[in-house]
Amino acid sequence: MSRGEDGSVTRLTYAEVERRARLLARGLEGFGVQRSDRVATLAWNSFRHLELYYAVSGMGAVVHTVNPRLSADDIVHILNDAGSCVLCLDPGFAGLVEGLMGRLPLVRHVVVMGDGVPGLDGGHAGVHSYEGVLAGASEGFEWPTLDEDLASALCYTSGTTGRPKGVLYSHRSTVIHAYAVNTADVFGVRAVDRVMPVVPMFHVNAWGLPYAAPMVGASLVMPGRHLDGASVQSLMNDEGVTFSAGVPTVWMGLLGHLTATGGRLTTLKRLVCGGSACPAMLIERFGEEHGVEVTHAWGMTETSPLGTMYAAKPGHAGMGEAERARLPFKQGRAIAGIDMRIVDGEGVELPWDGVTFGNLQVRGPWVTARYMGATEDATDAAGWFATGDVATIDSEGTMEITDRTKDIVKSGGEWISSIQLENIAVGHPDVAEAAIVAARHPKWDERPLLIVVAKAGRTVDGAALLGMYAGRVAKWWVPDEVVVVKELPHTATGKLNKLALRQQFRDFRLASLEDVSDGGA
Repeated sequence: MSRGEDGSVTRLTYAEVERRARLLARGLEGFGVQRSDRVATLAWNSFRHLELYYAVSGMGAVVHTVNPRLSADDIVHILNDAGSCVLCLDPGFAGLVEGLMGRLPLVRHVVVMGDGVPGLDGGHAGVHSYEGVLAGASEGFEWPTLDEDLASALCYTSGTTGRPKGVLYSHRSTVIHAYAVNTADVFGVRAVDRVMPVVPMFHVNAWGLPYAAPMVGASLVMPGRHLDGASVQSLMNDEGVTFSAGVPTVWMGLLGHLTATGGRLTTLKRLVCGGSACPAMLIERFGEEHGVEVTHAWGMTETSPLGTMYAAKPGHAGMGEAERARLPFKQGRAIAGIDMRIVDGEGVELPWDGVTFGNLQVRGPWVTARYMGATEDATDAAGWFATGDVATIDSEGTMEITDRTKDIVKSGGEWISSIQLENIAVGHPDVAEAAIVAARHPKWDERPLLIVVAKAGRTVDGAALLGMYAGRVAKWWVPDEVVVVKELPHTATGKLNKLALRQQFRDFRLASLEDVSDGGA
C-alpha cells in the first residue's frame, strides 16, 4: 500500500510490483542504461520508489538514493560525484531539480514519478513521466544473472564533517544484511506483519526494510512524505500496521499527538528506534500507555546500516531489577555477522565491563571497506572500521553509545556523556527537545551546556530542570546552565546538528566559572 502526496492510495501485489519493475528495467535500457550505471532517485517512500529499487539493481545498474533534505550544493555534488545518468524524482521536487539541471552535465534523462510532467524543463536532459516509460516499454524483459559482488545500491553519508561520501552496497552484502535483520531478535518480520518504513528510503535503504519485508512476504505500507503525528497515527490504524521503524523525532511527534488527542494505536506492536539515541521516556511511555514495544537499534551508512539491536538474553535474569530495567535503553548486541569491540586512543582493546568507555569499532560482511572513489581503505589491516562513536559494552555483550567522539564533553580530563544528559532532560514534562554541547571553561577545559526547546504552551524553569539530575548522575556531570531556544538545528537525516550547535555555543560565556566541587580528574 502506498499513500501519495494528495492522500490517494495505491495497492499492488508483489507480483504486480515485479512486473512493473521489469517494464521499468526495459524502459531504462531504452535510455541506454548499462550495467553499473547509476540511476538516482529523489523521492519519498512509495510504490514507484520500491519498483526502482528492484528494477535498477535487478538489471545490473546501481540505484543511487539522494536525500532531498540536503543543501542544493550537496545534492549537485552527490549526483556529479556518483556520475548518475538518470534522475528519477517525485513531482514535488520538480522545482528543485529544474534549478539544478544546469549544474548536472551527466544527467541525460529525468523521470518524474507520476502520470505526467509538471512543466519541468530538463534543459539538456530528456524529461519523461514514469508511467509513460512503463507504457512505452515492451514485455519480455528477463532478469540477468549477476555477480554477487556487483554493486547494487549507493548511499551517501550525511556530510556533517565535510562533503558527503559514497558507500556502495553489493548484491551479496544487501542479501546477507536482509537475512540478518530478519532474524527473530532483530526485525523478525513475518508474512502476517504489515510493515511501515517511516525511515526514508533515501536514508540507508530504509534500514533494509524494502528488502526484508518482501523476503518473507510481509506487507509494506509506504507513508509518502507526510510524517506528522496525526498522519502517522491515522495511516497505522487504517492499514493495520504491526511494525514500524524510524528516528526518534518522528516517534516524539507521534507520542505528542497521541497525548494531546487521547488517541490510540489499535494494531501496532513494535517500533524500532534508531538514527540517534532513543530517549528513555519514549520507550517507557509507548510501552506503559500504548502497549507498544520500542526497540533500540544502532547502525550507520557504512554498516548497511544495522550493527546492533537490543534483545533480552537469559543472562539478564540474574541482574538486579534496576540494572535490568536500564537494558532496553542501550543500543543492544551485535547482530549475527557483525563483530564489535571498543579500543582506547592507542588501539588497545578495552574490557567489556559496562563501565569502561572506548572508541567503537566494527567489522563484517556488510561493513564498507572503502568509500567510493577513495584511494585508501576505510578499515585497518584487520578489517576494523572506526565508527566515530564512544561506547561501553557490558559482560553480556550489550553495547551502549555514550557519545560521538566529536560530541563528547571532556571536563578536567574526564568524559561526560552528552547522550545520557540529553535523555534525562527530555524526560522533563516541559521539554520538547534537548542538546548538550561543550562550552569552554578556563579551568576544566570544557563544561556541559544544556540547550532546550520548550513544549508548546510551556515554560522551562532552568533550576527545576537541572534539579532532575540530582542522584542520577555524578554532581560534576550536571550541566552548568540551561539555554532555552525556539528550535534546534537538525541534519538532513533528522539528527541534531551538533556541529552547528558547537559552532554557536562553543564560546558561550558561562555565568559561573567557579570550580565544580567534585569534578575533573
